[in-house]
Amino acid sequence: MNRSAIRELAFKAMYGMEVQKEYDKEQLNLFISENNVNDKQATQYLNSIFDGINAHSDEILRLISENLKKDWTVQRISKVNLAILKIAIYEIKYMEIPFKVAINEAVELAKKYGDEAAPLFVNGVLASIVR
Repeated sequence: MNRSAIRELAFKAMYGMEVQKEYDKEQLNLFISENNVNDKQATQYLNSIFDGINAHSDEILRLISENLKKDWTVQRISKVNLAILKIAIYEIKYMEIPFKVAINEAVELAKKYGDEAAPLFVNGVLASIVR
């Protein structure tokens, strides 16, 4: 399984948690089981993303909030975009993934799963963060 496919799985897991507002390890393990994720690299990445986003949630949300346009709040962001942003920010800040790679992958996920404005929104927020 390639890194883009693994990242897409991470997005689906995080999106599910955003919708359900349940961010616990049991939810992640259930996701892994239900999606027949047998790839060791994928399982490690999913656990790393989950643990890292939970551990750094306040900082990640602060970064998102500080880089939104005036009069925007985190609560106004769609669950799709929020899940994508959390993953990309965690990758950039804590996994040392090159920011260009993380942003490109995030924009691709936004094109696939978000609305028409999602790719521009995700790109804008992430570009603002890395500046």
